[in-house]
Parts: sequence; C-alpha cells; structure tokens
Amino acid sequence: MTTIEDSKLKSISEMQTDEAIELLRQLRLSRRIPKKKQSKATVKKKAKAKAIPKLNAEQAKELLKLLGG
Repeated sequence: MTTIEDSKLKSISEMQTDEAIELLRQLRLSRRIPKKKQSKATVKKKAKAKAIPKLNAEQAKELLKLLGG
C-alpha cells in the first residue's frame, strides 16, 4: 500500500501558485455532485372503458357457463 512518503505527488507547498490553484480547482470540480434534473409532470391518461354490447338472456347464460358460474 502506498504511503504519503512513497507517492510521487508533489506537495502543494512545493508547487507554483498557478499549479496549486489549478490542482485545487480540479479537486473541487471532481467533488461536485451533479444536480438532478426534475422531470416534467406527466399527465396520466385515463383508461377508456370499452363499450360493452347489450347481452340478451341466452348470451348471458353462455357467458356465465364460460366463467364457471
């Protein structure tokens, strides 16, 4: 495992001012959490009821048979 002494990174106190500022800018940018985009509210469509044709007595009996009643 690498320790501070083993790392090849230059100390911030040894860097030029411009170099140190750029390093800090990069660190700050990498830590930012991107803002989540709010999704637009969607309009839910209502389920349209299908028109059920009128059943006569015989068709109703067949339907009940099919349904197990």
